[in-house]
Amino acid sequence: MEVPDELLSMLHGEQGPTKQKAARLVIDLASTAGSKKFIRCDNSHVSGVSVITGGHGLRRFLSDLSGDPLGKVVIPTTLNSAGCDLEKIEEMDIEYPDFLKHQFEIVQAYSELGIDATLSCTPYDRGIDSDHGIGSWAESNAVCFSNSYTSLITNRESGLSALATSLTGWAPYWGLHIPENRIPNILVKIECEMSDPTDWSVLGDWIGKQIRPEWKLPWGPMPYIVGLPDKISFEMRKALTASAANYGCPMLWIDGDSEYSPNIDKYQGELIFSADDLSNRYRELSPKGQVDLVVIGCPQASIGEARATAAAVRARMELGEKIINKRLWLFTSGYNYDILDADGTIDILEDSGALILRDTCPEVTPYNRNRYNHILTNSLKAEHYLTSGLNRMPTSVSTINECVAHAFDEKLVTGSRPTLESKKSKPILSKKTKQTSQINISGKGIPSQSDWKISGKALVTDVPITYLGYVNRDTGVIEEPGHPLDGNNIKDTIFIYPKGSGSTVAPFVLMGLIYTKQGPKAIVNTDVCPLTIPAVSLLNLPYAHGFSSDPTLAINSGDEVEMSLKNGIVNLKIISRNSED
Repeated sequence: MEVPDELLSMLHGEQGPTKQKAARLVIDLASTAGSKKFIRCDNSHVSGVSVITGGHGLRRFLSDLSGDPLGKVVIPTTLNSAGCDLEKIEEMDIEYPDFLKHQFEIVQAYSELGIDATLSCTPYDRGIDSDHGIGSWAESNAVCFSNSYTSLITNRESGLSALATSLTGWAPYWGLHIPENRIPNILVKIECEMSDPTDWSVLGDWIGKQIRPEWKLPWGPMPYIVGLPDKISFEMRKALTASAANYGCPMLWIDGDSEYSPNIDKYQGELIFSADDLSNRYRELSPKGQVDLVVIGCPQASIGEARATAAAVRARMELGEKIINKRLWLFTSGYNYDILDADGTIDILEDSGALILRDTCPEVTPYNRNRYNHILTNSLKAEHYLTSGLNRMPTSVSTINECVAHAFDEKLVTGSRPTLESKKSKPILSKKTKQTSQINISGKGIPSQSDWKISGKALVTDVPITYLGYVNRDTGVIEEPGHPLDGNNIKDTIFIYPKGSGSTVAPFVLMGLIYTKQGPKAIVNTDVCPLTIPAVSLLNLPYAHGFSSDPTLAINSGDEVEMSLKNGIVNLKIISRNSED
């Protein structure tokens, strides 16, 4: 591995402890990814800002970085959305102990590192100086949008790996940096009309739900989509990439819209999206009981989305109607807010009774459950995270026009509010079978870790783990309906899984569990996992990867296993097999 002199200087502590930690993480990531060199990055976008996403792990980590005068970013770096509009927290009615205090501390800590506190999850929608070059971006929807529609190239970074790059200026050269890895692996044929941006949000989510465990997708699902209309709006593009990113999609291609169309002979899978698929999803997602709150803007609303909402609102106002109790919340970036304020859109929305929020987004907000227990939104990205353990709130989906109608008429749908328990969860496919033979396999460690030896009971799955929203950040219990390990606790286990999935804030959740001693004893991954490595690297949790055979299939949950690292090689063996059926 060719490590630049500048990065080595940081690793040796010559530029302070903060950059030393960052350099160690960058080199650990490079080693795990099999990267032979590093690449200079032009900019970075860091996720992990809200109190409820980063939690204790985020606050503790940022506190550990404080007080280092040399610990400043070296490339332009922007910051993801916070958990509230700091000026409208009373109107949001957030009931969360010390929320405002903790949120201010987090934003301030990032600012002290030299990061521009843009507090936007849509840096591609105004707010960045350039849409080309090499980035290190950690907001999943922004990664997918920029790789798909701009000349900016970025891997799907975690909040911590993006921060490490912003502090060093370097990233491992791997993944989507390499042209031959930027090719589609799934063919998607559209056989229905796609006229509303919410249709596109449904499509991205639907594609993610079709992913099969036997498909080989080393860089995530990357669909090539044919059959979409010729005229595609910014809002359609945004809705599609945002919901596809829920399932790890780092980029996509639209036939006739993308700059180039790769010539692919064979795909891992072919999907057909029909009119029935679209209508069935809308039927499944439609509100089945009283709606408490309507939210628009996930990712944060574009100018077009805000104006479309204002147009729908004005049509109702002309009939003498008004939104009561601020039942409509529209989330947008500070940049777009200023434009919308100047052209009168904000006035229209506020005159209608809507609440306009900047610097935050629906999925990272803690809602007052005494008032809000059923949300309606236009976004499958919002629905995905709001129904997770992040808020565990029943969420329905419809178009902007339908959302506005519900905001004005709280009795448009009557009856009891839906519950999450009333929704059946489809089991996630697994290839695991009971194993009885003894094994002794070898893998790799990471450069930052010295020799170690550890034993314990294994907790094993061949399905990726989603830490944010689906692993309880207080107890370590997996809470993902349909997942093979749903209900299991990761505490004190040798935790073996392919890789992390979902939000790029995952490392902060894992760090929080490690800090509070609710995390695993050690972690084993089979795939390169930038959502796991940052936490184990920075907190020195025993970690292994790159085994000679797949440990997720060779080891059973409950098996007693022993792992040891010596000279960079990890040995894993079975002490005793789990005798339980």
